[in-house]
Amino acid sequence: MKDKMNKGKKIYVESLGCSKNLVDSENMIGILSKKGYKVTEYADKADYIIINTCSFINEAKEESVNTILSAAAIKNERHGKKSRIIVTGCLAQRYSEDLKKEIPEIDIIIGTSSFEKIDELIGQYERENSVVCDTNMDNEIHEDLPRHILTPNYYSYLKIAEGCDNNCTYCVIPQLRGKYKSRKIENIVDEVKDLASKGVKEIIVIAQDTSKYGVDLYGEKKLHEVIKRISEIEGIKWIRIHYLYPEDIYDELINEFKTNEKLVKYFDIPLQHINDRILKRMNRNTNKKQIIDLIIKIRNEVDGAIIRTSLITGFPGETDEEHEELKKFLEDYKLDRVGIFKYSREENTPAYKLPDQIDDEIKNSRHDELMEIQMSISYENNYKNVGKIFDVLIEEKDVENIYVGRTYMDSVEIDGCVYVTSDEELVIGNFYKVKINDALEYDLIGDVVYEMV
Repeated sequence: MKDKMNKGKKIYVESLGCSKNLVDSENMIGILSKKGYKVTEYADKADYIIINTCSFINEAKEESVNTILSAAAIKNERHGKKSRIIVTGCLAQRYSEDLKKEIPEIDIIIGTSSFEKIDELIGQYERENSVVCDTNMDNEIHEDLPRHILTPNYYSYLKIAEGCDNNCTYCVIPQLRGKYKSRKIENIVDEVKDLASKGVKEIIVIAQDTSKYGVDLYGEKKLHEVIKRISEIEGIKWIRIHYLYPEDIYDELINEFKTNEKLVKYFDIPLQHINDRILKRMNRNTNKKQIIDLIIKIRNEVDGAIIRTSLITGFPGETDEEHEELKKFLEDYKLDRVGIFKYSREENTPAYKLPDQIDDEIKNSRHDELMEIQMSISYENNYKNVGKIFDVLIEEKDVENIYVGRTYMDSVEIDGCVYVTSDEELVIGNFYKVKINDALEYDLIGDVVYEMV
């Protein structure tokens, strides 16, 4: 009866923040679609506007709040044909009471561990006609949830674990997502089989920390086994791993990078800093020597390895000398892909209370210096690829005869691209051999050699 009542009701979903949030949004749409709801691309046409929020840093919080306020404006404009606003995700988990008080247009608030109950909570709201809030942090892994993929059909994210146990002093994620919990290998494999049957060719493996996969469930690291199992699935061409913490990268995993043709040689390793004192203040479980040894090991053992990292500048107490050390590290080791973030002072984190907070002006200056160094390194690294031939996944048509794609060296949305020239019409989502003939700071330029089977 209830499904019939919901039939034809429209939902609009705005997914903010990380790819892990995106998977949760895909599950929520899947759950509601199964109950008879219809997805619309227009917020002002929806019966339920769902905003899956992020609150990792201040900029993310501001974006989430502004998106909620935009939805509130739509709700107020519609009057009689009122939209319901559902706020989910990290901001909802972290600031549920503030949201109820400050934005009365919100009807339902759902935390990070309760999204699978979205249909029940909508039903509760409709019965009671008052604000519903569920931020219970049970942090359970919910398998077999229906999923409506929001990415293009040729790639998809694969979340293999929930939560985090690292407790970095600048990060609020453990408070919002709970303890680290791995999914079972058999459930992961089943999900990839389903994705492959729908045409997915690239699997992007994600968790807050993928390298710890399996420790809580099996008593040992098992990421390499997951990769082996999903690489056996027909139709999968690329497997990419995000968020490998440096202290947990182990020999069996490196060997998988060396020997598994489907596992792209792309190491996404968040380092955050290189100075030992700062790393200790961040509560990072590694040091400068271990980081450098790991970089050398990867480059010596994995031919064609691309190393991506993220760094934080302006952490409380960071001295000019420590900043210079970070600059020299970039210059010496010439990492392929680097994201640089200005430290964001987050409430309820240990770093919030640290003395010697850095002024924004100094943070901005240090950020710009690091970015300038990395831009030159990126161009230098890119230029070395001129004359080489790469497999390129075509993602869009830019202008006549020009397409945009990615090599194994670049992940979707966060890295560079290849501008590909072709006199023949290229198929979006297919792989082509492309010869690189020029390089930019972050992107490559090339011509199609031939389509891959």
